[in-house]
Amino acid sequence: MNPPAWLKPLAWAALVWNLLGVIAFIMQLLITPEMINQLPEAQQAAYRDIPLWSTAAFAIAVFAASFASILLLAKKALARELFLISFIAVLVQQYYNFVVIDSLAMFGTSALAMPLCVIVIGLLLLFISHKGKQQNWLN
Repeated sequence: MNPPAWLKPLAWAALVWNLLGVIAFIMQLLITPEMINQLPEAQQAAYRDIPLWSTAAFAIAVFAASFASILLLAKKALARELFLISFIAVLVQQYYNFVVIDSLAMFGTSALAMPLCVIVIGLLLLFISHKGKQQNWLN
């Protein structure tokens, strides 16, 4: 079965979105102690003490989703598994943000916007890749 016409533009949008995530990850890695010192005290601790498992979850989330987006463009069914891995990594990362450091208390309700977008888009891409595999849009 031929994929719907909207799949390719959506896959390109997904790739751009996820590459922006890769850029955000790299920016987090490049943050300097001087930059951290300019933040409010509570935020400084959050940036200095990011555990390796949270950083790894961030990396897995953005790189798996970027590769999955490329596979979606190529109409490959493996995209679904990579979107699933990415989504699980997103949940692990958000556990750190909302449970371990309580970013709501630290940043207020504005801290919800981006994580909610990431979760919703991640679920959408997982659903579309799953449907694509079921409908034989992806092989």
